[in-house]
Amino acid sequence: MTNPQPLDRKPRVAIMGEFSAGKSTLSNLLLGRRILPEKVTATRLPPVWITEGEAPPERKALDGSLHPVSLEALEAVPLEETLFVQISCEAQVLEECDLIDFPGISDPNMPPEVWERMLEEVDCVLWCTHATQAWRQSEAAAWGLVPEMVRQRSLLLITRFDKLTTPLDKLRVQTRVARETEGQFVGVCPISLTQALDAEPESTAWETSGAQGFAAALEAIVTAARDGSTPAVQEPVPAAAAAGPAEHSAAAEPAAASQGTPQADSPQEVQPGRVMPRRVRPQGAKRTPRPDADLAALRRELLES
Repeated sequence: MTNPQPLDRKPRVAIMGEFSAGKSTLSNLLLGRRILPEKVTATRLPPVWITEGEAPPERKALDGSLHPVSLEALEAVPLEETLFVQISCEAQVLEECDLIDFPGISDPNMPPEVWERMLEEVDCVLWCTHATQAWRQSEAAAWGLVPEMVRQRSLLLITRFDKLTTPLDKLRVQTRVARETEGQFVGVCPISLTQALDAEPESTAWETSGAQGFAAALEAIVTAARDGSTPAVQEPVPAAAAAGPAEHSAAAEPAAASQGTPQADSPQEVQPGRVMPRRVRPQGAKRTPRPDADLAALRRELLES
């Protein structure tokens, strides 16, 4: 396997996952606003490449030609003839990376070639999986198409984590997903994206939504992609993500510890304040509380089962 090299451009971060896994909400969180008109549905769109700037939107055809498009008429873009649609806007995260919003995988109305042909443009992936049906076989099959070098700089987001009603359910899902995806992602991030959107910066709600840990992990993979290094995501995610303050200490061991995160001889450390979602602010490192003895024992039992 070829070692990653430093990039001479901004890293490209793909947002991927199945339909209704939270990809659009994640994009809103990262950009600070909705980039597409309300009436436009992602089910009929090719990949949307989002870059920094004020250039008018356009689409790139498979033959390499560029064509102007209207945001209000994106659903008329011919899928079979389009590589991607490019949209420019101003957002803090775009100062450090481009975002490529992929259509949902396993959509019977979407030929897989529409998104498969864009994989070669990607440096990192934020893969969204719905907490109540996390990491389905169709997701695992699609993830197998992603180049190994990209996997080394990718995160798995367990979205809608607040839909799991008990700390035990949260722990079981996170443990199972970490076990089934071991070695395939640099970190697993449970998160409630809607709670993150509603939370105030540096608040308890922001931290328990899972956004604080996700922000640090995102910064690590983008920095690693740019520098050609191996990301070292240090405790990127509290397992208490979206659990609420009262449940925080009951489910707080990071899933990344069971992930077998790849380590380089001199891994890239997180440097706060460079790549952040809308509400993230530079802050000192905070260690997540460890679980109590009962839940720690349960976690060991689940891992061994």
